[in-house]
Amino acid sequence: MTTAEVAVIGGSGFYSFLDDPEPVTVTTPYGDPSAPVSVGEVGGRTVAFLPRHGEGHRHPPHLINYRANLWALHSLGVRQVLAPCAVGGLRPDVAPGDLVVPDQLVDRTSGREQTFVASGAVHVPFADPYCDRLAEVLGRQPGVKAGGTMVVVEGPRFSTRAESQHYAAQGWSLVNMTGHPEAVLARELQMCYSAVALVTDMDAGVASGEGVGQEEVFAMFASNIDRLKGLLGSVIKELPDPEGCSCATWADGLELTYLAP
Repeated sequence: MTTAEVAVIGGSGFYSFLDDPEPVTVTTPYGDPSAPVSVGEVGGRTVAFLPRHGEGHRHPPHLINYRANLWALHSLGVRQVLAPCAVGGLRPDVAPGDLVVPDQLVDRTSGREQTFVASGAVHVPFADPYCDRLAEVLGRQPGVKAGGTMVVVEGPRFSTRAESQHYAAQGWSLVNMTGHPEAVLARELQMCYSAVALVTDMDAGVASGEGVGQEEVFAMFASNIDRLKGLLGSVIKELPDPEGCSCATWADGLELTYLAP
């Protein structure tokens, strides 16, 4: 059976990553993932790649089957997940073109299936939603800003000016539509996970007269794809051994009912 150690989940316009990949069709108890998983080698490690939105951006953010995506990667043996995504900037300390590794997440979505837990007492610790080991490697890369809070909204619409101003007033740095429940599902499956946020625009409330349009977001992300791929290639070579990371050890002594045979 094909296996992989690391996964990259591609964001808007990020539909391929690996050279000469092996396509792998994975079935899950939660339906099909966004697309077949591709497996190849990067920096001497086996890497799985999955486009979050599917081929050609088939799945909008609120209808992505996040549970199937994370389950599929876990079933291949993945233990570390790097998750590039497009974000809007909320505060003047970030700007379009910045790469940011957030350290906090706020969920403002609604109606999404956000857990594998269907029975029993399984309460996942999520005070720190991202893996600090992955964040440390990402944060020392040239041109990467470390830290900040990403608020995740339901979409597919962009925020109103009042909503954007409210998020900024809370001290939150970034706004996004796909970061939740992806991060918590990875934690439930004991995988290390870190977002890699590309600021594509300044959100509606940052300055009077500004707004956000799909065209500018997609264009900014597309112009930075090669940069993102280079960053990820460098990071994968430097990833630490996940053994003993708290992303996995939180479940020591617990019965994870959704993983029971």
